[in-house]
Amino acid sequence: MIVDDDKLQRVMASRLLHNRGFLVEESESGAKALEMLADTGHTPIDLVLLDMCMPEMDGKQTLVRIRELYPVLPVIIITASGDIEDAVELMRLGASDFITKPINPERLSVSIDNMLKLKTLNQEVSRLRRKEDGRGQFADLIGYNAGLKNCVDIGKKAASSDIPVLITGESGVGKELLARAIHGEGYRGGRSFVAINCGAIPENLVESTLFGHEKGSFTGAIAKELGKFREAEGGTLFLDEVGELKPDMQTKLLRVLQQKEIQPVGSGKALKVNVRIISATNRNLLEEVNQGRFREDLYYRLNVLPIKMPKLSERREDIPELVKHILARFCATENKQKITVTDKGLKFLCDKEWNGNVRELENLLYRSVVITDKQQLSDNDFIEMSESAVRNNSAIHISLLNNLGIAKTMQEIENEVIALTLNRCADNVGEVARQLAIGQSTLYKKLS
Repeated sequence: MIVDDDKLQRVMASRLLHNRGFLVEESESGAKALEMLADTGHTPIDLVLLDMCMPEMDGKQTLVRIRELYPVLPVIIITASGDIEDAVELMRLGASDFITKPINPERLSVSIDNMLKLKTLNQEVSRLRRKEDGRGQFADLIGYNAGLKNCVDIGKKAASSDIPVLITGESGVGKELLARAIHGEGYRGGRSFVAINCGAIPENLVESTLFGHEKGSFTGAIAKELGKFREAEGGTLFLDEVGELKPDMQTKLLRVLQQKEIQPVGSGKALKVNVRIISATNRNLLEEVNQGRFREDLYYRLNVLPIKMPKLSERREDIPELVKHILARFCATENKQKITVTDKGLKFLCDKEWNGNVRELENLLYRSVVITDKQQLSDNDFIEMSESAVRNNSAIHISLLNNLGIAKTMQEIENEVIALTLNRCADNVGEVARQLAIGQSTLYKKLS
């Protein structure tokens, strides 16, 4: 937003910023600017260019008011004064930067890039801190007001109670993000959120990982371990890929959910636990029940409140906002200038089939930010990068012989198959397991 009572100055600055790919709002007074910022139906403002000399409500008064209402919104002051004392005073009042007239276009561009990078990094630090503190928010889900609205509406109701939630959806749709938001915005927020991938634990260690063990209770148990249930005491335990659990562990988990107590391996004493359970899976658990691979009673224990997260191709209206958010984050972390996407480029991204969902979109945009030297990406750039990735990930064949002409071992051939499939699937372990028709826990053991 450009706030200046001089229309010519607004037009000049607006034209410069439009050429840089920014959407620009204009305001001729401080009071009007505050009205626009307060309007929730208005396009959100990421940065304000504020002129100092305006009638009625001057720049200094406007700056003070903006800082009271929007503490982290970057504000760059435009001033005719080059006095160092004025600059110190403006920074003390909360200005992010100041630029003297006449405006140097390059100086303005550098300042805007720096402020937006800093804002994005601060937001990312805040998000990671909330994640670490168990205070995730529904706002962390991009698509909160569009494609994910139904999920968030149900999630908000779930947050206010301890009702068991089962989140279903394909890999890469953001199931753990939703689980963290349900925990973080509920009364357990701020307490432990412990996430565990049930498919990633070696089969012989699942029980001790979940329930803990006593020292010496089995070979390799050189110290006492609390287990994930006790780590999550008072908070939430997130059982990701719960459909990967073997039948014997399903039985033990069911007992824990019924009795609300665990028995560590090697201990003869049961311990009460106060833990909320949120589980997730990319499998059709009802189909698994019908096939006899998942206990029906456990299914109904976990599936009290089901939430199905849509795949990215089912919420294409969220893609533009996701692209903007992801690009800003990667540009900031990779120390790149702001990168935008042309209309054709955005159409390509919106029309593409995203089999890997948001994770695949992130991978493509990350690759784009690292590789490109452009300030704007087109459909041709994305097509070229997608085709390049396919070429790099494609295996024409796997040789049965090594460089000496001797037959490779089955282990060597298997390792090559897994490595190539991981590369093709952008390290999506769930998709690799599906394509190779093996269990995720088996795959994790082979990887380790």
